[in-house]
Amino acid sequence: MRPVLVTGAGGQLGTELRRAAWPDGWQVVAVDQAELDLADTAAIAATVAAGHDGAPFAAVINGAAYTAVDKAESDQVTAWAVNAMAPAAFGQACAAAGIPLVQVSTDYVFAGDKQGEWEPNDPVAPLGVYGASKLGGELAVRTSGARCAVVRTAWVVSAHGANFVKTMLRVGAERGTLRVVEDQHGSPTSAADLAAALVTITVRLAEDADAPAGVYHFSNAGPTTWADFAREIFAQSHAKGGPSASVEGIPTSAYPTPARRPANSLLSHAAITRDYGIRPRAWQAALSDILDELLGDVA
Repeated sequence: MRPVLVTGAGGQLGTELRRAAWPDGWQVVAVDQAELDLADTAAIAATVAAGHDGAPFAAVINGAAYTAVDKAESDQVTAWAVNAMAPAAFGQACAAAGIPLVQVSTDYVFAGDKQGEWEPNDPVAPLGVYGASKLGGELAVRTSGARCAVVRTAWVVSAHGANFVKTMLRVGAERGTLRVVEDQHGSPTSAADLAAALVTITVRLAEDADAPAGVYHFSNAGPTTWADFAREIFAQSHAKGGPSASVEGIPTSAYPTPARRPANSLLSHAAITRDYGIRPRAWQAALSDILDELLGDVA
């Protein structure tokens, strides 16, 4: 058995990593905050060194993060502890154990002021604490000495936890019209599709000493805005017998938040396709699968 340590067990990504199709002989050992305090770097080191049931870990996927983007502006110490110091500890521990580390990161490392898709090597310039702390985690991992892949993603949604799709369905069932920002651009990401990509990368890194490492981007394919994403959610939901509502597009300035959001979060998939053969499917198809799980037999 080849155990892989996965953090964020109860989150969207952690849930999908536990449900993902791993190769025979691989075992997911998923931990949540109660089992491993990510602010405790000594505990991280001990956990990685200990392995699982007498077997050393084959790899670590750090999918946990402090993701309260607005709260991070006033809770900087916690955000940096979880998003930067924890990855540093995982990197050091993985380097000592001689195992690969896959670190999940975010589009928020970019300023969002580019036209077109962001490439992994584009200049980073986070707009707030969340993005800065995640960038700190990236740098810590990449300088740790561990073989690593940093996988940036954006707009993660699923049938689990709290996310945009579930919020739209809930609020849409209560109101006839919703106001949604339409000048922020990106591509939604199915947590299940992201998990499948991480499985591919993790297994190859663990089994192939010559597997490529570095920074990669993953989201589902195709550009949209939050408002158009909401419209598609309701169009598909209505067709499946679920809630529907009309969507009024508004500018970001009409919905002020403590933290600034990138205006453009479109991520290029060229590197992950080149190195790992991963070709993300259209976000509309991924959304359909999520809605099928959420709506069940409503239709």
